[in-house]
Amino acid sequence: AKKRCPHLVLKPIRFDVYKRESQRIREIFARYTDKIEPLSLDEAYLDVSHREEYAWDLAKTIRAEIFKTTGLTASAGIAANKMIAKIASDWRKPNGQFAVVPDQVEGFMKDLPVRKLWGVGPKSAERLASLGLDTCGQLQELSLDQAMTRFGPTWGYELHRLCRGIDDRDVQTERIRKSMSVEHTFSNDLTTLEDCEAELPEIVDELKADLAKAKLDDDFAKIFVKLKFSDFKTTTKERTGYDATITEFLPLLTEAFSRNDNAVRLIGVGVRFPTSAPQNFEQLELPLKLKKTRPL
Repeated sequence: AKKRCPHLVLKPIRFDVYKRESQRIREIFARYTDKIEPLSLDEAYLDVSHREEYAWDLAKTIRAEIFKTTGLTASAGIAANKMIAKIASDWRKPNGQFAVVPDQVEGFMKDLPVRKLWGVGPKSAERLASLGLDTCGQLQELSLDQAMTRFGPTWGYELHRLCRGIDDRDVQTERIRKSMSVEHTFSNDLTTLEDCEAELPEIVDELKADLAKAKLDDDFAKIFVKLKFSDFKTTTKERTGYDATITEFLPLLTEAFSRNDNAVRLIGVGVRFPTSAPQNFEQLELPLKLKKTRPL
């Protein structure tokens, strides 16, 4: 079927050149879809599920136009969702393309290293490896209940889905900021509430500076504290609040800390914006690289 694999990722090479050519490349993207989600200066998802052509053929055409117009090579990842398209984009770089159609997803994910999954960084991969979970196939052996018990309800649920190649995120052409936060991960875990309280002022000050810079310091409706513990479980405590101060965050920190007996490895503080809040932050410019491009 033509629309079995509608997601694509393209990657031009040579940063200095494609930075100058970014607008020209965006114009190429726009000839094929208006559903473009920039991820960075050199990566974007494209949703071409509305097109009649095969995503594979579209990827070849776009890559050829990029080269003809700018002299830049590009790689493409094509899949039914953003995560797999992003992973596939690395398979044929710097100048090729790779597709994972839906009936290949199960086999593709089985031997895939867990570090390739969206949201799994070096520390998380190390933690999973210590549990004998190096591949997605091994992670798939855990039931949903087992995953949620080991990694917490939120992250456990996500891992259970991601290791099976399930990713329901849409390509977002407009990014409305729902929150702003600052997180600090500590080289040595914090074992007492007093230790956490001592770190809080610096984190809150950084958040306040970011809010002021974005001119959003009066626009939020809630404040929250996030803690990640040494067992990799995470908890968040929030409440309605209109003042991002130490006094306001301290009770939330106390409540969050009481939820787990393990040491704290990360503290985050943040605010949530009402849906009607003005969005005064800058948008990323369209990248020249279609690396993490999704639907094509």
